[in-house]
Amino acid sequence: MVKFIADVNVEKPLIDYLNEIGYDVTWVPDYDCEMLDKDLLRLSKRERRILLTNDKDFGELIYLQKSISAGVILFRVRGQRVEEKKRLIKKLLDQHGNKLSRHFIVITEKKIRIIPMEAGE
Repeated sequence: MVKFIADVNVEKPLIDYLNEIGYDVTWVPDYDCEMLDKDLLRLSKRERRILLTNDKDFGELIYLQKSISAGVILFRVRGQRVEEKKRLIKKLLDQHGNKLSRHFIVITEKKIRIIPMEAGE
């Protein structure tokens, strides 16, 4: 079963929704609200949890700085609408649930981009 860790900027109702449908989701405020992004990526890898975030800075950390991660799902939803995010994450899980690990995934209202992370990471 896929496990997630949600960044501090991810809405609590989205976390609750994923827990309700059977996923193991932890939330950064349960660890440390001041956690640095690079430490969050390390924690994600150590606990084998896919990172959920609204923070596009993780793209730079993953690709330019070659940071290590179990996988990242970046939400780029206008207005940060939680109901839309619930619908989109459900679609991702139903259609591409086997492609979460070791991928950088960008979810927008119009499409889901699944980008493999380098094997050497």
